[in-house]
Amino acid sequence: MVAASASAQGVMKFESENHDFGNVAEGTMATYEFKFKNTGNQPVIIANVQASCGCTTPDWTKTPVLPGKMGVIRAIYSSAGRPGVFSKTVTVTSNASEPSKVLSIKGSVLTKAEIKPTLTAAQLAQSPRLVLSKSVHDFGKFEAGQQPTARFTVKNTGKSPLLLGALTSNCFCVGYKETPAPIAPGQTAIIDLLYTQRQLGAASDVVTITSNDLNGDTKLTLKASIVRDLSGSSMVKESTSAVPFK
Repeated sequence: MVAASASAQGVMKFESENHDFGNVAEGTMATYEFKFKNTGNQPVIIANVQASCGCTTPDWTKTPVLPGKMGVIRAIYSSAGRPGVFSKTVTVTSNASEPSKVLSIKGSVLTKAEIKPTLTAAQLAQSPRLVLSKSVHDFGKFEAGQQPTARFTVKNTGKSPLLLGALTSNCFCVGYKETPAPIAPGQTAIIDLLYTQRQLGAASDVVTITSNDLNGDTKLTLKASIVRDLSGSSMVKESTSAVPFK
C-alpha cells in the first residue's frame, strides 16, 4: 500500500522548457505559453509561479489539471525601455513529481529604429497604430507640489491590439494614473497622465510613450507655469508698499 500511494502523483510533461523569442521590437509584450500534459495518475495543482525579475509577468492554469489533460504556464516579458539581450527564468511550484520546475525565456530587444528596416510592408501593415487626440497639453499655472492630470484620447488605427508601455521623460515627472488596458483595432481609450514637476517657473517636458506600434514611439509635450503659492501670486496690491493684515 505504501508503494502504491507513493507512485500516485501527477507528472508535468512540457512540450518545451525553453523559448527563444529572437528579435523583439522594443515596447512589445513578448508572450509565450509553455504547455504541459499531466502524464501522471493524480491531478496537478500549481501552487505558484515566480519570475526571476519584475519585467516578466507569469500566469498559469489555476484549476487542477487532471490526468491526461493539458495545462499552461504563460510568460509575458515587457520589453519597454529594455533594449538589448535578455535571459529570464520562471519557476513553477506544484504538487507534481518534480515539485519545482524552471522554465526559461530569452531574446534580444531591438529599438524601433533597428527593427523597422527588417520588417516587410505586410508586417508593418499588421502593426497596431497609436494616434493621439493632441500632442500638447498646457496645464497653465499651478502650485509646486500639486499633481495635475493631463487627459488624452488614444485611438488604435492599426490591425492588431495596441499595448501602451513605459513613459519616459528627462524630468522623470510623468506617470500613468492607471495602467492602460490593451486597445483593440479601431477602438479608442482615455489615458490620464500625472504630472509631478516641482521646478518653479515655466516648464515644457517632452514625454515619449512606448508601445508595440512598430512604426515608432509617440511623443507629446506637457507645459505649465509652476508657482510657489497661487493665492500669493493673485493678491492685489494697493501700492508699492505692503498691505497690513490684522
